[in-house]
Amino acid sequence: MSETFQEIKCPACQKVMKKVFVPKEGFNIDICLDGCGGMYFDNRELKDFDEQAEGIDEISNAISGKTFEQVDQSNDRVCPSCGANMVKNFTSAKQQVQIDECYACGGKFLDAGELQALRAEYPTEAERSAEIMELINMTVGPSLKKMDEEHQQALQHRSVFKKLFDAIVDSTGSKI
Repeated sequence: MSETFQEIKCPACQKVMKKVFVPKEGFNIDICLDGCGGMYFDNRELKDFDEQAEGIDEISNAISGKTFEQVDQSNDRVCPSCGANMVKNFTSAKQQVQIDECYACGGKFLDAGELQALRAEYPTEAERSAEIMELINMTVGPSLKKMDEEHQQALQHRSVFKKLFDAIVDSTGSKI
């Protein structure tokens, strides 16, 4: 984590984000409380809030009763921590929640409501990971099986050619 105590501007609406301290975790989450309601998580912070059993009381209390302005979801976002362009990625194989990620520093920006939507997708990280592995297996599995079959055939052919070569060498008495 690269905790910063400097004010940062919201990547979505450019308003100053407020720091909300989460005592259990020992760090701040930046939330755009006076603008769009977006949340910025420094590198590896989001993993402490993405499961349903993980507490988000401080975050919920901070946004409770607030009305947030709408932002254009298609606008490019710049990481408030390092200034690199952020990239939109889905949070799971379900492809229901899309967040902004910074490949340079690992920060993640979630628009208003996306944290709750992300948490609703799967109760645990293990379930989220299992579905991703299932998708990978369904998508790539048949290709891997075919590649393995071709590899096994190539090994069989090699074995036949080696036996043939050895037989020729033995019959001629040659040493190569």
